[in-house]
Formats: sequence, C-alpha cells, structure tokens
Amino acid sequence: MKHTKLYLVRHGETEWNVVHRMQGFQDSALTALGLQQAEWLRKAMHTVTLDAIYASPSPRALRTAEIVRGERNIPLKTSEALMEMGFGVWEGCYSSEVESGYPEQWHNFWKEPGKFKVEGSETYAEVRTRSLHKLQEIMETHEGQSVLIVTHTVIIKHLMAYFEGRANEQLWDLPYIHPTCLCQIDIIDGVPEIVLHGDISHYEPS
Repeated sequence: MKHTKLYLVRHGETEWNVVHRMQGFQDSALTALGLQQAEWLRKAMHTVTLDAIYASPSPRALRTAEIVRGERNIPLKTSEALMEMGFGVWEGCYSSEVESGYPEQWHNFWKEPGKFKVEGSETYAEVRTRSLHKLQEIMETHEGQSVLIVTHTVIIKHLMAYFEGRANEQLWDLPYIHPTCLCQIDIIDGVPEIVLHGDISHYEPS
C-alpha cells in the first residue's frame, strides 16, 4: 500500500494583506501576526513527519516555510510554478481601486474566472496548468512520503478544486483560505481523501 500525505499551507499574513493591496508576483513582508501564525503552525506540526518541503520563491511564502520547518533537517525546494497568480497591472493596487477602475474584470475575477484577463496578468487556466503540473510532479517524486507545500491562495484553491472535483465557476466558494491555514490530503493507492481543508485550529488566542 502506498500512502502519500500532502499538506498545503498558505503563507502568513502580510503587510499588503492588512491594507488590501494586490500582491501576485510582487511581495510584502510578513506582519508580526503573520510570523506568529507561522510559528503556531510550526508548533502544531512539529511531530508530523515530513520528507520534503516545497515553497513558492516569493519571500512571504518562503519565510513561512522556513519558520514551519524550524530546526528540522528537511529538504526545502522552491518552484516558480507555486507562485501566486500574476495579477498584471493590478499588482500593488488597493482592492478598492481595482474594483472601481476595472468593474467588469473584478466581477470576472471572483464570479466568472474563465473570463478574467487584464494587462500583464495570467489567466486562471494558465495558473491551473502550471500548479497542477507541479503537483503531479511532486506526487510522483514523493509517492509514499509526506510533503508540505507552502504557497498562495489562488494556487491552493486550484489544487483543492482538483482533489474535490470542483468546477472552476465555484472556485471561490467556501472554505476561506486564511493565512497559514492547513489543508491535508491523504492519497492511498492513488485514491485521494481530503482530511483538512482550510483548517486554522492551530491558531492560538491573542
């Protein structure tokens, strides 16, 4: 029996998250709370066996991965295929500016993903293709092992939709992908089972 465990994690809260600025390929630092969220997850996962960690090279994701790994000697690799969706001309803009300046594409982004495209952005199909290709590669390389993937909201939405069989039109339905939330998929002899989806039970009271 081959039992593979995948753990998908979003990066911790960032400075741009707090003020609702679009990040995409751009980056902003983890806030004090974002660092704390990563530490909470480290404590929650410190007894979980991990054979490898993969992370987006965006500093917010890589830093989160480093904190969760802690002092453990676990290989950590980065892959651009795990980077957040490229938002093109929206990157660095406040959500309110984007919503008022691009009302049709703002609607498409959330409600009709197949129609979304702005100058310099990726399409949802492009993001799905690159992230699922990397997922398949990771699953083949680490069959029978446990792997942590630290990435971004749109990537996690696509990967979980793959395991759920969720239609693209329902991509943004609940659960919400909170900072450092944890998804767990157990794959036994090729059959996936979703164990956790957007779990934040590791959050501690402030």
